[in-house]
Amino acid sequence: MPDLIIRPATPADADVLGALAERLGACPLPSWRMPGDIAGADGRGMLDAVAAGSDENEVVIAERRGQVVGCLHVLATTDFFGLRHAHVSVLATTAAAEGTGVARALMAHAEAWTVKRGLPLLTLNVFDRNARARRFYEQSGFEMEMVKYAKRMG
Repeated sequence: MPDLIIRPATPADADVLGALAERLGACPLPSWRMPGDIAGADGRGMLDAVAAGSDENEVVIAERRGQVVGCLHVLATTDFFGLRHAHVSVLATTAAAEGTGVARALMAHAEAWTVKRGLPLLTLNVFDRNARARRFYEQSGFEMEMVKYAKRMG
């Protein structure tokens, strides 16, 4: 996508990262999950990663013709089974950028980041009811590995 630029996020991107994080709650959610809580947690996670400047954690911004159209947060982590791997913590686009290839370009960036570090697996989490995102991930070659159940107790 020649008109798309993917660049490292900086502290000056705090507002756009926060706005993009709000998109993560723009899908059907369980009754106990609030969109603002999701946006706040993911926004803070991205800003913390930008501030840390670690090679194990990267946040990038996608721009088209000078406009921010998406972001990605990918990090190296270790799973329950002891496998060191990459994890997409955030993949978000603006509403206007949906279906234009921005998410695909950001996912390609995450895959290249994973390969560059010699990590054998790339994971992500998605809400069960987010059918659009699930289709995208499945079309991108991801397979469901585990299902998390939750029961609200109060």
